[in-house]
Amino acid sequence: MTTSLFTSSRQPHSALEDAQALFAGTLFVSLALILFSQVGMITGGTAGVAFVLHHLTGVSFGKLFFLINLPFYGFAWQRMGREFTLKTFGAVALLSLLTEWSPALFAIERLHPAYAAVLGGLLLGSGCLFLARHRASLGGATVVSFYCQQALGWRAGHVQMALDVSVLLLAASVLPWDRAAYSMLGAVVMSLFLAINHRPGRYTGG
Repeated sequence: MTTSLFTSSRQPHSALEDAQALFAGTLFVSLALILFSQVGMITGGTAGVAFVLHHLTGVSFGKLFFLINLPFYGFAWQRMGREFTLKTFGAVALLSLLTEWSPALFAIERLHPAYAAVLGGLLLGSGCLFLARHRASLGGATVVSFYCQQALGWRAGHVQMALDVSVLLLAASVLPWDRAAYSMLGAVVMSLFLAINHRPGRYTGG
């Protein structure tokens, strides 16, 4: 029988509290992706893979991100529980839709890539933290990193950083060197934020 690793004796969140947190967290992440896309940067994890495939194929990021995450739901269902998996599926679907609609809703006239890296990294970290606090993630690398934290006691931020750096190193072949460097900065900012704020045992309850 599958047992969720996100258990606690504390009062669980209400459905409304979960819904607002998932929406806010996903919105934060979508804004970060807009900032990165505006200056030609990418992020790590499955989002980074989706960005690379988008550059190579022309297929929209939202569609690719949704499809790439499909294989991770089986692992999440077995290891993290039904609630986590369903919320993660909802968050991934919402992010895919937001990134599809964002060009018609939001535009930035001028943006320095260093500012985008720092602000985007903080937005990504904050969004993922919101989701983790409510037993959800954005699939892919975050599923693996939160599982490693809950099951093995490894800091989610450290695992996330290792996975993101691996993806960004592979993606460097399709990016100018300066954009690859700024992308790495964004990944480091995000991962450090998670490592500091998402400690084992701190955000495991409702």
